[in-house]
Amino acid sequence: MKFGPVATHAAEGAILAHSVEAGGKKLRKGLVLEAAHVQALRRAGIAEVIVARLEADDEHEDVAAQTVAKALVAGAGAGLRLTRAFTGRVNVIAEGPGVVQIDETKIHEVNRVNPMITVATVPSYQQMEAGGMVATVKIISYGVPGADVGKAVGRARGALRLQAPEITDATLIITEIPGGPGDKGREAIETRLKRLGVALAEVVTVPHETAALAAALEQARGALILILTGSATSDPHDVAPEAVRMAGGKVRRFGMPVDPGNLLFTGKHRKRPVIGLPGCARSPALNGADWVLSRMVCGVDVTGKDIAAMGVGGLLKEIPTRPMPRSGRKAKS
Repeated sequence: MKFGPVATHAAEGAILAHSVEAGGKKLRKGLVLEAAHVQALRRAGIAEVIVARLEADDEHEDVAAQTVAKALVAGAGAGLRLTRAFTGRVNVIAEGPGVVQIDETKIHEVNRVNPMITVATVPSYQQMEAGGMVATVKIISYGVPGADVGKAVGRARGALRLQAPEITDATLIITEIPGGPGDKGREAIETRLKRLGVALAEVVTVPHETAALAAALEQARGALILILTGSATSDPHDVAPEAVRMAGGKVRRFGMPVDPGNLLFTGKHRKRPVIGLPGCARSPALNGADWVLSRMVCGVDVTGKDIAAMGVGGLLKEIPTRPMPRSGRKAKS
């Protein structure tokens, strides 16, 4: 691509690099100058303009953006759509709820092809709602070599995928202690589930006792079981994890390097995923439980190794109502 100032009379067919006023009208950057535009510029006394001219092997910014964007979602099936190319940009949009699965290596490789070809995405496993932007492809210059677009396409193919929810309903079991929070947090949890298209099939309240919780687990109807204890789970053998074992289930992981959210645990009961929610799940604010919940609902296995890898970026915003803030000092009421 050739870029720079040219005499206005020789600018026809070139791409205007900067917006200019001519005859009371604004000619916007990115406009392909036609004869009428050139005449308007000359009448306005503009003798020179800065333009870009594509060479034979160049692709226009819009064509290049659309081509790369199509490659990113190739093979992904339903769930992602592309916007119309405009000023070298195409956005990748989620058509429904789900979590984004990203081949990060491919994205890095695309962004190394040519600095003018860029792809920016949300983080891996970001929870999305319908209409949410998953990624944007932006061609910075007005055109790029077709050979580089071809390289980017080869590296981008199938890098983005929206994993849709697979679980449709859940059971919430709440344990109670004298003077405890009761069912506080039920609304926040139900809202989380709704955003993923999951119905809260039942809410069961039992005493904060291992046997009572185990019995509730055995009778739970939901495809996902959530446990919210009246007293924080502070050990792998505390009431809630032991109740999962007593009911014939398995505890897979206790504790996570995400704050708020440290006291979460995961498990299985009759092939159904179990999440022992931390107390911060009573707040609508983002916490570690959101990261695990969204993946499990979408059928993504969350192993101990996966949770251990959540520490980088896992220091989340403090929840104002937290009983013991990170500072060690309770906020003044």
